[in-house]
This record gives sequence, C-alpha cells and structure tokens, in this order.
Amino acid sequence: MTTRRPAKATRSKTDSQPWLHMNGAQIQEFGTVRMFPLGLSRDARMYSCERLNQILADTQILHALYKKHHWLMRGPTFYQLHLLLDKHAGEQLELVDQIAERVQTLGGVAVGDPRHVAEITVIPRPPNGCEEVPAMLSRLIEAHETILVACHDAASRAQEMGDDGTNDLLVSEVIRTNELQTWFLIEHLVDTPLVETPGS
Repeated sequence: MTTRRPAKATRSKTDSQPWLHMNGAQIQEFGTVRMFPLGLSRDARMYSCERLNQILADTQILHALYKKHHWLMRGPTFYQLHLLLDKHAGEQLELVDQIAERVQTLGGVAVGDPRHVAEITVIPRPPNGCEEVPAMLSRLIEAHETILVACHDAASRAQEMGDDGTNDLLVSEVIRTNELQTWFLIEHLVDTPLVETPGS
C-alpha cells in the first residue's frame, strides 16, 4: 500500500506525515548552465562544465576501480596494496566532490547517477572477475593517464578562456593527486629482488 500526499485541504499545521512518492519537474537539464555573476562568459562556463563533467565521470569510475581492486588484491603484497588502494580511493572521492562542486559553482549540473556516469566515461570496463595483481595495477595506471591527458588539455583551454578557478582546480588538485598516485602504483610494478643474494 502506498501513501499518497494528502490534499492541501486536509493537512493541518501539526501534520507530520512526510510527503512520499513525490514527482517533480526537471528544473535544469544536464549540459546547461545558469547565468551566474562570476565574471566569466557563458561560453567559458559551458566549456568548463563539459570538460569537468567528463573528468568527473572518469574520476568516479577510477574511484570505483580502486575500491574493486582494493577488495580483490592478492599475493605477498596484499596488506600494503590493500591499504594503499583504499587510501587512493579516498583521495579520488575527495576529487569527485571538488570537481562536482566546481561544476555547480559555474552554474552547471554535475553528473552523479552511476548509470549516467557509465554512459559517458571513456575508462574501459574491467572484467567482472579478479585479475592478476600486475594487471589490476596497470589498469589503474592507464585510467590515471586518461584523466591526466584530459586534465592537461582542459586546464590549458580553461586558462585561455579566463577560467582561473577551473584551471587551478585541475592543476593544483586533480593533476597533482593523479600524478602522485600513478607514481606510487608504478613503483609496485618494478621487477627488483626483495633481498640481494650475496655473490650475485
């Protein structure tokens, strides 16, 4: 049985029944920007929102990949990588929030529904099962590079259009975080012996 919103005439000021099963009109379409007095042209804000939403979608997928690989990590470096990947996932989640807030600040609509994210991401989908550890790490590195390439291009173009805030976010937060995380992953793929054998 579903509870419907009571007619206005039957509601009193002391009625605490929540208004359930509400449907509303869409008040702003995805891919549009509202006119905010930010000292930026509509074209600059539209461009930044489009690029940021692509990076936002890819960053949400990277966060999900980090959690997946964090859970599925195997082998003698399990503990270290299990913790490292979870730390990186947390940092990516912070970036998700910062990027989304920048889109909203510019008057846009941030991509948030996971099904919408899946439609627009360019990060390849991994197998549903568990891969070998080097393959999981390589997959994360490739996702980082995809985001970094997009960020370098978007940051440069945003600066040309006068959007210093988007440029600063991409350079100071997104690029630097992704570069550092990539370095940490790469060093786990270097094939060096754990112990030097005497006389070798």
